[in-house]
Amino acid sequence: MAQEQTEEQPEEQFVSFGEQGAQLTYGSYLRLPQLLDSQHLESDPPAHDELLFITIHQVYELWFKQLLHEAVAARDAMSAGRVWWAQHLLARVHVIERVLVHQVDVLETMTPQDFLEFRQRLAPASGFQSVQFRELEFLSGAKDPAYVDRFRGITDEENARLRRRLEEPTLWDAFLDVLRQRGLPAGTDEEVSASLRRAAHDRSQYADVWAVSEALLQHDELAANWRARHVTMVERMIGSKSGTGGSSGSTYLRSRLPLRYYPLLWGLRSEL
Repeated sequence: MAQEQTEEQPEEQFVSFGEQGAQLTYGSYLRLPQLLDSQHLESDPPAHDELLFITIHQVYELWFKQLLHEAVAARDAMSAGRVWWAQHLLARVHVIERVLVHQVDVLETMTPQDFLEFRQRLAPASGFQSVQFRELEFLSGAKDPAYVDRFRGITDEENARLRRRLEEPTLWDAFLDVLRQRGLPAGTDEEVSASLRRAAHDRSQYADVWAVSEALLQHDELAANWRARHVTMVERMIGSKSGTGGSSGSTYLRSRLPLRYYPLLWGLRSEL
């Protein structure tokens, strides 16, 4: 009898796998009832394309959440000397950012006329109020306290999150840790530039430094690609109209196009 019980244990240990376990379902694990009940149209009568508009932006916010998760882990990995892990995580960031760019194609299946059916219902809500997007910019290195002061309609918790991002290290700060770990000076911009040139010209010795610097530059480039794709879509949809949140619309978005997270990495190209 004891032997029979022992032989049965492996099967009992995995009873939760398969439908016989009945502990979790696909829907309960993913919280699908709550997720699929999160798209509520404001238009009356319902505008056909408002569901598309809501879904696209909710998906963006989910991807922003994942990007923050990966970027924080990559930053911490660099500071801890785990450069290989940071490279892996940043490669995932790149793939997600390409998805963000292509997602605009789906939104552009909506015509300007379709958008105008419900656009007036959005005000004063605006993409400018995306806290996670601003967190990503702060974490990437583009910190601007003025944005926090200008935010309207966000919760105290969201305000606190933004202020924490302003105070905590950025991906660039972590990259400077990588340089120091490899014995490369990183106290001033001049020292960093010199260290970058040294790593670029001696990739056999500084292959990891060069690789992670390229990963950061790729992140910067893909973020710029998304901003450019986004402003073009906005101009195609509403022309030069003001944004629903009161911004200047495409004029404001175009003013953000020159933004670069890592100007020293871009400047390196002129020095090689």
